[in-house]
Amino acid sequence: MTGSHPTRSRLTAALRPAAFGADPGGERMERIRRSPNFANGVFVNPVGARTVPSGSMLKFASTYFRKEERVRRAPAGTVPVHPTTVADLATPPASGLRLTWMGHSSVLAEIDGRRVLFDPVWGQRCSPFSMVGPKRLHPVPVPLRELAPVDAVVISHDHYDHLDMPTIRGLVRSHAMFVVPLGVGAHLERWGVPADRMTELDWNESTEVAGLTLTATPARHFCGRGLRNTQHTLWASWVVTGSGHRIYHSGDTGYFPGFAEIGAAHGPFDATMIQIGAYSDYWPDIHMTPEEGMRAHLDLQGGDPAKGIMLPIHWGTFNLAPHPWEEPADGTVTAAEATGASVAVPRPGQPFEPARGLPLEPWWRAIAARPVREAPARAEGAAEPTAAAGVSGAKGATGAGADPAMPIPQS
Repeated sequence: MTGSHPTRSRLTAALRPAAFGADPGGERMERIRRSPNFANGVFVNPVGARTVPSGSMLKFASTYFRKEERVRRAPAGTVPVHPTTVADLATPPASGLRLTWMGHSSVLAEIDGRRVLFDPVWGQRCSPFSMVGPKRLHPVPVPLRELAPVDAVVISHDHYDHLDMPTIRGLVRSHAMFVVPLGVGAHLERWGVPADRMTELDWNESTEVAGLTLTATPARHFCGRGLRNTQHTLWASWVVTGSGHRIYHSGDTGYFPGFAEIGAAHGPFDATMIQIGAYSDYWPDIHMTPEEGMRAHLDLQGGDPAKGIMLPIHWGTFNLAPHPWEEPADGTVTAAEATGASVAVPRPGQPFEPARGLPLEPWWRAIAARPVREAPARAEGAAEPTAAAGVSGAKGATGAGADPAMPIPQS
């Protein structure tokens, strides 16, 4: 006789760490099966994508663990977190739109009198375990308990650097609505989010929250929190439209032609928040480089660099890929200069209103670590290296906390 084993299933659930979340079941799973984006038992990307590292993992490991490469993946000094975020947020934005990058992909968007919190991660590690996994490289700008109430919490997908169990449990005490892709609600239910305070959306579906329209739009990525990657939770980018402004959050995604389609249907945008970090040649289909991120921004704006601004996200907070820590920011600024687009790269916690001026100081350059190697001889009379170039081989208090473990390319 074949079939399920209820006792075994209950035992498996009991032994599964809470941070792993829960698998969709029942009517939730039936809805997933009806999705046009679900085929052959899994969610599928709008464009084909490899979701496991390509190439030689031996070569990747040798690069990842090389001393000079490890040093460059963390800042050489203390990340300058904005010191007055709570006070700055106490006054409503004069223009009706203000963005505050809290680090990585976490952004507080104040739009037309409402507050939307994207991918909030306040934990010290993006991991199911407290002692292992990528560790935060700078403090959270605002303690969660001091963050003023939000109207909507929006999740792009269920990877640990975007969906953090302790943060979600902290936000349950608020009155926020949780808006998530299909299947992700199973995790939230296990962590105590009431069913009447969450909405799960498929791509191109919308919901209304406090006068805002939130629309799940396609992305090119994948999902999974446990040891098994079942692809039963969807990943998404998000469009939020208010009475006077519209914004876009990419979540995690590889570049694909769908950005132009999203822009044509919902844009142009006053601001786009675009993933430009944790990229690698080993997983080119699921994360974008800064150049690809700028291309996505322009696609979303109908090709017009004069429209809107781009806020680069998914960098600076966790060590998740082999590129130098500062490279995503520098690459984005270079791409903006080449295209004529407007880009804002604020310090973590630094609120700004796109209509009232952009934070443009390249603050990251002063704490970027150079490769550990003998400096080339300088010609007589040549200047000493500037502080913006970093200190060769140095590690500050925040850089020293970088976790040396090889990342799982799931972020």
